[in-house]
Amino acid sequence: MQGAGSVDNGNMSVPPDIVDTDFLVLGSGSAGLTAALTAAVGGLAVTVLEKAEVLGGTSAMSGAGTWIPANHHAKAAGIEDSEEEALTYIRAAAPEGWAETEDALWQRFVSAAPEMLRFVEAHSPLRFALTPEPDPLRDLPGAKKRGRMLSPLPLSRWKAGPFARRIRASTIPELFTYHEAVETDLYHHPIRTTFELLPRLAWRVLTNARGKGTALMTGLIAGCLNKGVTIMPGTRALSLTQDDDGAVTGVMAEREGRQVHYRAKRGVLIATGGFEWDPSLLAENFPGPVDYLGSPDTNTGDGQRMAAAIGAELAHMDQATLTPSIPKRYQGKVLAMPVPFHTEPNAILVNREGQRFVNELRFNIGEFIDQRDSNGAPIHLPAWVISDAHMLENLPLVRWAARHDKSWLRQARTVEALASQIGLDPATLAETVSRFNAAVMAGEDRDFGRPAKKDAAAGADKRRRAGLDPIIHPPFLAMPFNRSILATKGGPRTNAEAEVLRPDGSVIPGLFCAGVAMANPLGTRSVGTGTTIGPNMAWGYVAARRALGLSGGGSVAGDGR
Repeated sequence: MQGAGSVDNGNMSVPPDIVDTDFLVLGSGSAGLTAALTAAVGGLAVTVLEKAEVLGGTSAMSGAGTWIPANHHAKAAGIEDSEEEALTYIRAAAPEGWAETEDALWQRFVSAAPEMLRFVEAHSPLRFALTPEPDPLRDLPGAKKRGRMLSPLPLSRWKAGPFARRIRASTIPELFTYHEAVETDLYHHPIRTTFELLPRLAWRVLTNARGKGTALMTGLIAGCLNKGVTIMPGTRALSLTQDDDGAVTGVMAEREGRQVHYRAKRGVLIATGGFEWDPSLLAENFPGPVDYLGSPDTNTGDGQRMAAAIGAELAHMDQATLTPSIPKRYQGKVLAMPVPFHTEPNAILVNREGQRFVNELRFNIGEFIDQRDSNGAPIHLPAWVISDAHMLENLPLVRWAARHDKSWLRQARTVEALASQIGLDPATLAETVSRFNAAVMAGEDRDFGRPAKKDAAAGADKRRRAGLDPIIHPPFLAMPFNRSILATKGGPRTNAEAEVLRPDGSVIPGLFCAGVAMANPLGTRSVGTGTTIGPNMAWGYVAARRALGLSGGGSVAGDGR
């Protein structure tokens, strides 16, 4: 068991400072701040410790697409949905064998998520709106054509008060909302789209308003501050403390060079994010090539290690949010900027043998790329996107991305020369490209069923360029398409109340986990574009309710219901 202890400061032992609170949250992302807001509304004194000097974590860098089934916005729009249908969809989408350990958590998620959304809107400036997106696995039972995907409306960062200038920046343009990115042709025509939206964008600049992850975190920070939550940036949790019976009582943390013992009467929530920036953990759980990481470099697995040190079971450590991305320079590093460049009409994916191996439009393409053999080694990697000069004309972001990482984009005058550059057999790659071009001419992709002809009904839809185009215009292009990780999704296993478990299934009293720091019950296989943010917030809400002594459908005091 760990007590308050002391810190070795050169030649002297300095006793730690002691800070008392009711509920202690580690991490300031969407899971952590949703939990903090919930606990504070319920009457607890809440303290949030954030390792970085800025707030928001990976959530602040996200597009803030938020998947919430059976939500009140869908109901108001006349869209029928239910918890039962959502659960049917999740069960049908889940990897084989997952139901045994995760079904109770799926049930809790579908019941808590719509309740959480109402709660957050009631107690913060956040306002969500539906997006036009369907559930992507549309052939599965329980899927909906619309109504489960939402994103926050823009908010002025000034609402975050003293933290207005301390919300983490993103690799994606937060000046645009998620809705605008989905409903316009921003990626293909960024300059034209900017001019079309110029009046509203200018107003956002004047009012310091932003969309996507910035809006999400601005609203949660504002809500927390209004309810008296104490937020402490630049404070790193080092270890969990326990009483003689093994219950978690707080953490030892480091702040401004001093050790601080934060004591928590009602529990500690680990919401510290993933472990993708720890080289050893990344190599152990994701062997093989990784292109880029798209999260804060403070995501080094602190929460996972602290929980394991006191006997928590870690699970799903090989799961992650894997998203097609291009390189973007961010705070001195090259990070992942999510862009589905592989879906261009004149682009194909090839494996390490130089052969196509998947329909490029497949949802959850990252999971397919990450397929592994019985020894855990990837079977397709290294993989490449192969295209031609027309991609540079049609998708300006590719040209811009190449400036951020000079080694990312490879070019050659012939397909055979391109293959030699990237270590593929020239004859095989040439045959693969020829076969694809023949499918384009025939108007049918017999190999993988990708739609080859433009849909007349989609002709007026400027968001997408339907159909296929041949790869025939030099220079020919190759870009790596391995794993770009926005967040790992493995960590302490929890029960349906977000309580951390030991390997024997017993609860570690006083310890909770939420967000991508937990053994995520959905894992790599998304059920919608927003199946990171939505569940993250839901599990933060569930954890705080448990700390308040609530579970199931009981209400938080003052929640307006």
